[in-house]
Amino acid sequence: MRSKFELSFIGLTIFVTILFFVVIGSMFLIPTFKGFINALFSEEMVFAISLTLTTSIVSAILVMLCCIPMAYTLSRYQFPLKGFFNIIIDLPMAFPEIVIGIALLMFLGSNGIGSYLDSMGISLVFNSTGIIIAQFFVALPYAVRTLYSTFNYIDPRYEFVSRSLGYSEVATFINVTLPMSKNGLFASSIITVARCIGTFASVLFVGGGILMKTETLAVSMYLNLSTGDIDMAITAGILLVIISFITIAVMERYAKESNL
Repeated sequence: MRSKFELSFIGLTIFVTILFFVVIGSMFLIPTFKGFINALFSEEMVFAISLTLTTSIVSAILVMLCCIPMAYTLSRYQFPLKGFFNIIIDLPMAFPEIVIGIALLMFLGSNGIGSYLDSMGISLVFNSTGIIIAQFFVALPYAVRTLYSTFNYIDPRYEFVSRSLGYSEVATFINVTLPMSKNGLFASSIITVARCIGTFASVLFVGGGILMKTETLAVSMYLNLSTGDIDMAITAGILLVIISFITIAVMERYAKESNL
């Protein structure tokens, strides 16, 4: 028989989860079926879907390539100002995403290094490259923090044993550390892809939010809502929910299978 303590915790979990489901699900009831279909297959929506998926995949790959060595460095190695670097990497998680967008725009724009880049024919803002940069800076801290915790839970003695058997640092990292951190890698991947897909404010500033050019699903939702096109805006929101749900469900399924 369940205790009152256990029942109260289960009840709270069920209630809040159902509340989340109802709030998110209510969005699916707003557009008419015809309005949803017309918006879904419109040229603008197809472009937004394609751009969102393309930039998110590229950004997620770049994030994972950087966060693995960064998280391992912070977990295993000692170096000057390590605590300061920890704070700086975690800092973007503590302030609104719009701050990152403004900072990137100032740094990459004409007030920063933009003029020098323009002289070399390089443009990093108001295009798809700017979107990828914005997604990268938003998602990286979350991925690093998740993987950092994973590496901390792995006993360094396994690595010492591998090194004592003659394996190099690289071989030990690839054949011992990474396989043992597979769950953390999956979790980091889930968070990274979800954050890249849902990034809005920083993408709006750095990408410019230009119709049919830098219009991701999140930006499309904002642009169409501001012009009063509710069907297009809600359709973009629904697609964000569906894509994020599928992404998380698929990756968590693979994560569970990897434990078998």
